[in-house]
Amino acid sequence: RLADEDDELSEVQPDAVPHEVREWLASTFTRQLASRQRRADEKPKFRSVAHAIRAGIFVDRIYRRMSSAPLMQFPPEVARALKTLDDWTFDVFALSEAASGQPVKYLGYDLLNRYGIIHKFKVQPQTLENFLCRVEEGYCKYKNPYHNNLHAADVAQTVHYMLCQTGLMNWLSDLEIFATLVAAVVHDLEHTGTTNNFHVMAQSETALLYNDRAVLENHHASATFRILKEEENNILSHLSREEYREFRTLVIDMVLATDMSFHFQQLKNMRNLLTLAEPSIDKSKALSLVLHCCDISHPAKRWTEHHRWTSLLLEEFFLQGDKESELGLPFSPLCDRNNTLVAESQIGFIEFIVEPSMGVCSDMLDYILAPLNSSSTCSTLPSTTSIIEEGGEESSSASSTASPAPFVLKKPWTSCLSENKKAWKDQAVKDADARALQKKLEEEAAAAAEADATDEGSEVQNEE
Repeated sequence: RLADEDDELSEVQPDAVPHEVREWLASTFTRQLASRQRRADEKPKFRSVAHAIRAGIFVDRIYRRMSSAPLMQFPPEVARALKTLDDWTFDVFALSEAASGQPVKYLGYDLLNRYGIIHKFKVQPQTLENFLCRVEEGYCKYKNPYHNNLHAADVAQTVHYMLCQTGLMNWLSDLEIFATLVAAVVHDLEHTGTTNNFHVMAQSETALLYNDRAVLENHHASATFRILKEEENNILSHLSREEYREFRTLVIDMVLATDMSFHFQQLKNMRNLLTLAEPSIDKSKALSLVLHCCDISHPAKRWTEHHRWTSLLLEEFFLQGDKESELGLPFSPLCDRNNTLVAESQIGFIEFIVEPSMGVCSDMLDYILAPLNSSSTCSTLPSTTSIIEEGGEESSSASSTASPAPFVLKKPWTSCLSENKKAWKDQAVKDADARALQKKLEEEAAAAAEADATDEGSEVQNEE
């Protein structure tokens, strides 16, 4: 093992964050873990040109192909929303509105088609649609404000950005890309809107089934393969036995790694690995870290989206707090709707969780991708663009003679994190002033009430 069992929160000064925020960080992102079996290292498969071409497929050709697939028609407004799918600033809320509340169905289909998975693994369009619809239904089962199909689509799109826009897809086989996309789509399937700790404290059936360990994550993975076991939903029917085992192992590894209590150990393991002279990075661990970072990435998006996600997540926390109150359980951190420091919690989340995570992930991607960029197979990558003009005609350009440039990993999340943290700090000051004013008013009111009571007592005595 590359790291001990201690978590990095032990290094955080007690006064660095409010007690409630520290308690939430500790309860959510730490846990003592037993050793887990590691998958053997795999030799990287470099197929950069093929993958780059696949990633650069003309957007509108994709939609034309999808619209001609049996029983899978993309409404024009959905196609328009998906045109910015490659952007870090992709608006998943707009997609959901255009898709009439079915973002997973369309985004999942688009991604698997975009990477050539449907053709490569002979996935029947109707079977894929059935699978995605069942997954979407599973996400809507508990009507959660945050952990729902919209969150699933957001994470899947962010994973796509990491695969396509960083070039990570060049490091992966088709099957590994297939597994990564599916894991992203299903990673919170049938989420109950409550935390693992709630399940354990409430002794839920799910906690009893999985012995209090990665309760929700085990259920997400299990529910996924139960759906896949049904013939009408089995998008894996043409995989060989060996391919199926690899696919299943990868998906389970990635989904289980989204358990937030694994967070600090996961980061320490990767940090320590990257300090070695010649690190050998396991595909499963790398992809697990990417999915985990994408899962907690909303503070690294634009303020409008991040603020909206924060409101939804806090409402889900508060609903859990209401359930805890009904069951006579103590409030979990940030779950008491009357006593939660919103701005401070987000500052702590960004500083101690998201920024370090994105930093480690960036370092890992730098190490993995720099050799790919300088290899002969990457030196003449074709670049393709497509523009649909007013008349509907496609104009395209392609170039394969551009000279290779030094590898620089694009990190759009860095500026977003900085801007969002500043916004929350400004809000924290306003909130603190408001609380101070409220406290002053309450003290003045209490003093006035006490004075009135004293005056009344004096009047009574005088009358007597």
